[in-house]
Amino acid sequence: MRAIGWGVPQKAKTLPGLSVNEDADARGYFSPESAVWRIARESVLMLGGALLMQAAHPLVAAGIVAHSRFRESPWRRLAGTMSAIYTVVYGTRAEADRVAARVRAIHAGVQGSIPARLGLYPAGTRYAAYEPRLLLWVHGTLVETALVMHETFVRPLGEEERQAFYEDMKVVAQLFGTPVSVLPASFADFQVYQRQRLESGEIVVTDAAREVAESVLRPPVTVALRPALEALGLLTAGLLPEGLREQYDLPWDRARAALLAASAQALRRAVLPLLPDIVRAVGLERRARDRRTLPFDPLRAFAR
Repeated sequence: MRAIGWGVPQKAKTLPGLSVNEDADARGYFSPESAVWRIARESVLMLGGALLMQAAHPLVAAGIVAHSRFRESPWRRLAGTMSAIYTVVYGTRAEADRVAARVRAIHAGVQGSIPARLGLYPAGTRYAAYEPRLLLWVHGTLVETALVMHETFVRPLGEEERQAFYEDMKVVAQLFGTPVSVLPASFADFQVYQRQRLESGEIVVTDAAREVAESVLRPPVTVALRPALEALGLLTAGLLPEGLREQYDLPWDRARAALLAASAQALRRAVLPLLPDIVRAVGLERRARDRRTLPFDPLRAFAR
């Protein structure tokens, strides 16, 4: 029996010098000037292929199948993840710490072993949601999906903006238990990591991943909701890496690519600018704007 190594569930580091500062506590980990605040506020980022990207790691898929109710509520896991991220980004520091502790506690209970070979992993391989490499993969899918969705449907981002967003998300990752030692140092390093994982043979679509995809893309719905599901399928297929799209057997051709491009352009130019803030922006971001905030450097605060 082979097991990938993991440590105990990680506790997020406290921020030195801020524990007695009530203003800092009310302010939260990020300011309105931060990249993650500005990018994550778009509610359109809730969509996309993050779930299917995550499930393409065989051990992550095994954990989803064995430890969640994805068949009954296929979107609950993503909704819970995004809610936790929004609380960390826009909540007070106390709210962020509470939700991060809850996430780490949930991860502590997700562990087991696979009964049969999954990709490169032989039968008997153990998994745990708090294992650093699995945390990094899941975190990476959220970073990748947020950037792709924002650039596709909101506006293009410059290299400095991508780097700043990535740096902010490293703070989020640490709060959720990802050790800083496994996080790629820069956004460029992160891109190399993503490419290497996809090319390594480790990230493969298993039957468990296909079961997750089926529940997400083809849940039982009324006739009225079927067009929305078809649009979701088009979006998911178009934004997944080509290799994973093929492994999931999602239909794709020039006509679908043109339709996605046209839809994205229409949303970016004609729909989003006209949406009221209450629809476009994440609710927690609107609430956070009502608080008095002062900018500070969360990465410097994390440093020992």
